[in-house]
Amino acid sequence: MSRIGTQPIEIPSGVNISVDDNNEVHVKGPKGEISRVIDPAIQVEVKEQEVVLTRSSNVKKVKALHGLSRAIINNMVEGVSNGFSIQLEFNGVGYRAEAKGQILEMSVGFSHDIHFEVPQEIQLESKTERRSNPKVTLTSHDKELLGEVAAKIRGLRPPEPYKGKGIRYVDEWIRRKAGKAGNV
Repeated sequence: MSRIGTQPIEIPSGVNISVDDNNEVHVKGPKGEISRVIDPAIQVEVKEQEVVLTRSSNVKKVKALHGLSRAIINNMVEGVSNGFSIQLEFNGVGYRAEAKGQILEMSVGFSHDIHFEVPQEIQLESKTERRSNPKVTLTSHDKELLGEVAAKIRGLRPPEPYKGKGIRYVDEWIRRKAGKAGNV
């Protein structure tokens, strides 16, 4: 039995959930609106102030979809009620980041600046203080889109293990390696 999939999802106040005939779940709240099609093997029921998911069979794939579908719907509810946020830090000499509307202008050690366009669902904020690394904060109600965009930005210059230069998540720990041993 799925431990995650059997747990009901509590609906906070101000959040409305509806399910279509083709198993599409619509979640609307103060931060925004998200809809997602759930596999037909999983039945989604809205009961008073909670959402309950049941599965049609005990096949291994359906059991896996049960927990996955519950986690996706829970993230949708969490996103439209509270929202999600990811912070990126730019480590390196001369590295900078500046938000201009929905475009993030970055200088990360290439011969040219990079202009990265962020989707409209994501709020972009950059902060550069004296004697500290530039930080970019991405905020959205869609956790999946937020993680994808943050990973694309990080992928432009991933942190390297010798000096620690690159773009990294604020809570990420980089395993450092020793450099050359020298002539001993």
